[in-house]
Amino acid sequence: MTVSSSATESKWSAVEPVPSLFQTNFSANELALRRRAVASEIGEDAVALAQGAPAVRGFSLFRQSNDFFYLSGVEVPHAYLLVDGRDGRSTLYLQHRDAALESSEGQRLHADASAEVAALTGVESVQPLECLASDLQRLVLKRGSLACYTPFAPAELERCSRDQLLRAAGSATADGLAAPANVEGHLVGLLGRQIPQLEVRDLSPMLDRLRLVKSPREIELLRLAGSLSAKAVTEAMRSTAPGVAEYELGALAGACFALGGARGEAYRAIIGSGHNAWFGHYGRQGSLLADGELVLMDCAPDVAYYTSDIGRMWPVNGTYSPLQRLLYGFMVDYHKVLLGAIRAGRLAGEIMDEAAAVMRAQIERTDFPDMIYRQAALATLEFRGHLSHPVGMAVHDVGDYTAEPLRPGTVFAVDPQMWVPAVDLYVRVEDTVVVTEDGIENLTTLAPLELDDVEAVMREDGLLAHIARVRPDWPGGTGLRP
Repeated sequence: MTVSSSATESKWSAVEPVPSLFQTNFSANELALRRRAVASEIGEDAVALAQGAPAVRGFSLFRQSNDFFYLSGVEVPHAYLLVDGRDGRSTLYLQHRDAALESSEGQRLHADASAEVAALTGVESVQPLECLASDLQRLVLKRGSLACYTPFAPAELERCSRDQLLRAAGSATADGLAAPANVEGHLVGLLGRQIPQLEVRDLSPMLDRLRLVKSPREIELLRLAGSLSAKAVTEAMRSTAPGVAEYELGALAGACFALGGARGEAYRAIIGSGHNAWFGHYGRQGSLLADGELVLMDCAPDVAYYTSDIGRMWPVNGTYSPLQRLLYGFMVDYHKVLLGAIRAGRLAGEIMDEAAAVMRAQIERTDFPDMIYRQAALATLEFRGHLSHPVGMAVHDVGDYTAEPLRPGTVFAVDPQMWVPAVDLYVRVEDTVVVTEDGIENLTTLAPLELDDVEAVMREDGLLAHIARVRPDWPGGTGLRP
């Protein structure tokens, strides 16, 4: 079993600049293989219909939904993709050319350049958007009956994960005055009303299974995203000091991502100092760092529709206190045991059981200063979420890897966590790993893990200190709410 590290230490740029017309991170052949896999899944008596993201409101840059990008690579709004399970052919439906828009924003894919679009994407046909309904009706008439698979799950857009989207949908349901926001439900209802002969079924479980195991090219992008996550956290360590604002560390992370070619954050960075760290997804970034406290940071970029996940905790003053060293050191040890036990063919539950047995023996050898900490350590071993969520196009990615033996190409977060409720203390450490043929590759290994290494990095000169020297008028550390 081997644990390998990424080999991108010397390269800041995550991706090459991409032409505005069509992405170049995935070949037409890889996209076609994904569509053929969908055709195989749905069977000969069905089609799959994927709906792209709508146009953005405001001045944000358009970002395609994850499922639609996964199948097509297309980054224009109001696009649809139809995959025929009988012959595997795919048809892409686009809006017509908008000359006025192109004159101000540049060229974009459109239905009036069908041959060019087909060559770029690998689809067999490109049609104007208004042809979609008649094409579906023609297929129904020709075949008598037809199943139409379309995603029922909410589309993951910018800074989105499905779990968060479902939570937001639940909140909206409780608000009787809120406008309906279920785009997928609207499409399902529309298909049923306009073409009653269609049997509409859920495509999301099939896409989830396909997205769970990553291709070599996907892993390359995840490796780059992991490298940028680790570099951002490391730079934040160097710039940490009492009086620095949480949002300043977030600004450093954003700069690292931009310098690496990412389009921005994959999610609002978690930066919680002191008691703020008790809230595991604290994202307000509104406090000043104080001497004697720990700071929790968890951040990742959006690199060509792929991301990462990382978590580190370090002392604001640069030196772990004896209690901080004991508790965080315990979690780092637990983390390393988990990393060493992961390999293809094993079940996640078996790995956690094995790691818990090792750490239970360590607890027995440890002299805790208070029973609350020993009890918290023991309770940590009972928690079943330390091998956490999949990671991929979303930070909380789709699919479930826990029910079957691990397969090479599966990517997930290793995230052991401890809660000490009596003192509102939360301790965790996290990396993103990909299962290989003989072990794992840690995609975020560039961020220091060992406590002595963290303290050594914090003695290095950070970017915020450099800014303070060359720009003493810079208004850092004001404590203003971001």
